[in-house]
Formats: sequence, structure tokens, C-alpha cells
Amino acid sequence: MTIRVALHHKTTYQYDRSITLGAHTVRLQPAHHARTPILAYSQQVTPADHFVNTQQDPFGNPLSRYVFQELTDHLSVTVDFVADM
Repeated sequence: MTIRVALHHKTTYQYDRSITLGAHTVRLQPAHHARTPILAYSQQVTPADHFVNTQQDPFGNPLSRYVFQELTDHLSVTVDFVADM
């Protein structure tokens, strides 16, 4: 019998004025070579005006590098996934 686990993770930063965000690397995705099957995965980042490059580190772990274009007063990263344990 398998157990399904749903995880919701949200990180939010709120600033008192508009700032320029530097590039951010997000490492919140399970590795492709892990034994636990991932049934569903989503990653949402605001502000929405950004470029994203998906990459792998030298150990094969996925990461997302976000580059933001405009001034903003917040940053939010939300990850949801369902795993089959």
C-alpha cells in the first residue's frame, strides 16, 4: 500500500519600497534520480515579469535560476508537489 504526500511550501519577502532583485537560484525541486516518484509538481514565482533558466548542478539535482527585470516590493516562491511514498 502506498502513501501519497502533498507538500505546499511558500516563501515570501515584502519590502518597504521598490527594489531591484538580483538573480535567485531556487532548489526546491526533487531530484530526478530519487527513488520517490513525484506525481505532480508546480513552482510559481512572483513578480511574474522574470526569465527562468532550468539547470542541473554537478550532482544532477535540478535548480531554477530566476532573473527579474523590473523594480518590485515583494518576492514570492510557491512550490506544490505530490509524492508517492
